[in-house]
Amino acid sequence: MTMGWQYHTDPVQPLRDSYEALAAVVRPLGDEESWQPTGCAGWAVRDLVFHCLADAQRALVALHTPADGPTDRDAVTYWEDWRPDAAGAANGRRWVRVCASMFLDFGPLRELYLETAAATVRAAAAAAPDHRVATQGHTLTAGDLMTTLAVEATVHHLDMTLRLPAAPGPSPSGLTAVRATLDGLLGRPVPVDWSDEQYARAATGRAPLTESERHALGTDAERFPLFS
Repeated sequence: MTMGWQYHTDPVQPLRDSYEALAAVVRPLGDEESWQPTGCAGWAVRDLVFHCLADAQRALVALHTPADGPTDRDAVTYWEDWRPDAAGAANGRRWVRVCASMFLDFGPLRELYLETAAATVRAAAAAAPDHRVATQGHTLTAGDLMTTLAVEATVHHLDMTLRLPAAPGPSPSGLTAVRATLDGLLGRPVPVDWSDEQYARAATGRAPLTESERHALGTDAERFPLFS
């Protein structure tokens, strides 16, 4: 596994931190705020909360789905499958919006997300980090899975708070996981003086590259977004 970049000896901690930080955004939201737009095209806050709920549910299944074969992904290479795909992205957006619309009031969706996210953290804490698990058609260690979950929650934290200026920001350990993952995909530390938040947005296609940023990245600029 290509884990020389790993920054934390306990992969549960970034997951716990990122999930708790996102829960702190979701917990006080009312129905009106749930209709605010996010950084994900076509999704309001409530749609993104449903998407995050689905990811926490997937994590619970994965943590209880042992895999017999060798790992074929780690916390970095997992994201190589998540490249821009216009047709797939459009279908995913529609599916989430339809499913989220079944919650006529935001309250039950909010509570289901909060209890599922908390259960995911508890399940992760009980899992051996080197235990092999299956998810998304791949096998990876539970520790690497936890890192991917922290990365997704942190990127979506930035998406969710786009129009919620009073909301708390993502966890520092989650942002560190995002930077480490993006540098791993890039194959080197990014040669642009971005904050963690700016790097996350630019490298996932949420913010266009400026000419100066393209110049600093050189030929690597054509590889952006690194995942979406």
